[in-house]
Amino acid sequence: MKRRNFILTTLTTLPLVGCSKMNEKVATYQKKGFKVNTGEARFGEHYKMKGVTLNTLDIKISGKDTNNNLAVFEQTGLTPNGGPPLHIHPFQDEWFYVIEGEYLFQVGDDKYEMKPGDTIFLPRGVQHAFIQLSEKGKMIVSYLPSGKMEAFFKVTNEWKSPPPQEEIKKVFEDHDMKIVGKPLTRE
Repeated sequence: MKRRNFILTTLTTLPLVGCSKMNEKVATYQKKGFKVNTGEARFGEHYKMKGVTLNTLDIKISGKDTNNNLAVFEQTGLTPNGGPPLHIHPFQDEWFYVIEGEYLFQVGDDKYEMKPGDTIFLPRGVQHAFIQLSEKGKMIVSYLPSGKMEAFFKVTNEWKSPPPQEEIKKVFEDHDMKIVGKPLTRE
């Protein structure tokens, strides 16, 4: 009889444990709406991608706001003919919306010319890169889930000069990305 009571008690409390875990997850979400003004970043820090590009990234919606389910950045492109190396995010999807300028994206083996108003989706696990074709550009970039992207941009912002390729590769890997090729070039 004791064994039966133990089993019944255990089975009836399991859903409560699951609910408490769910409540913990829900409790970390932002409970109130917020606004981030034009030209501002969510926490006031503008990240520069020194060593990879000269672009500036402003957090608009942080992983801290969404229990790491989403991060949204405004990227100001200051690197004509530049962009990140061909790389893979094994755990994140990416979404870009071009506000200003022109870009060339590679997703897998496909290439897409992008202009203001265009949107592109980059699924996790698929190699991708882009090159800024215009003098200046601006895009909204989203990561789902947010992963370690905020930490990645914070590291690249701290570089004083472009680091060796080995360090760039290591920083990508430390932030759940894998470099699989060189940056795109104009063709």
